[in-house]
Amino acid sequence: MRLANSVVNHFTKRTFIQHSQQQRQRQRCCFSKFLPAKKIPQCRSTPQPSTTIRVPSQTPCRNSVIFFSFLHKSYHSSSSSSGNRKMGFLSWYLSMLDSRPILTKSISCSLIYAAADITSQMIAMPPSGSLDLVRTSRMAGYGLVILGPAQHIWFNFIAWCLPKRDLITTLKKLVIGQLVFGPFVTSVFYSFNAALQGETASEITARLKRDVLPTLLNGLMFWPLCDFFTYKIIPVHLQPLMNSSFSYIWTIYLTYMASLQKAVAN
Repeated sequence: MRLANSVVNHFTKRTFIQHSQQQRQRQRCCFSKFLPAKKIPQCRSTPQPSTTIRVPSQTPCRNSVIFFSFLHKSYHSSSSSSGNRKMGFLSWYLSMLDSRPILTKSISCSLIYAAADITSQMIAMPPSGSLDLVRTSRMAGYGLVILGPAQHIWFNFIAWCLPKRDLITTLKKLVIGQLVFGPFVTSVFYSFNAALQGETASEITARLKRDVLPTLLNGLMFWPLCDFFTYKIIPVHLQPLMNSSFSYIWTIYLTYMASLQKAVAN
């Protein structure tokens, strides 16, 4: 009887244990539906289609970047090549100033004076008129033969006498230039052009009396500022070129004065 009871208890306990295990397994299956562990890989894999969709949209943008970078490089290559040409001419001109200073300054002055004379003629030219190339040749000859060498000598001489660049020294150079160099080149300019036009000595003297002083007085409104800038900032070997550049505007006035009819000799 005891043996039968023990067997029954054993099978009852075993059945209860199996039932408990099955119950726990069913609970795990039920709770596993609410667990996010199995959904995490699916969530991480969901952005993959979106990345594949973005790839085509990035291709035009990338092509645009490549295109604009190509244009940028092309522009800079062309600008650098033109800049190299400009620097090549500038270096050549500076080397010519060192090797042949008087000739280089004279040719530069001649070209500037010829351009100023052509500009002056075009301003005052009537509609049916034409350029006076003989007059232009006179202006170019004055710059080549007289003013170019005179500028070279003057600016080197004044820099040797007054080498400093402070305010007082610059003002001294300015005053000396207005009292010495200005009247000299103006008188030579009128005399040179009058002689090439066939005027006599008395007529040239009368022209100088009539035109030199008004020209110098009018020059006081233009040249002091130009001379101050030239003496203060520009290097000595480039001062004639800067002076000739300022002369472009001034020569338009001078060529107009030189083209006036000759004065009557007393």
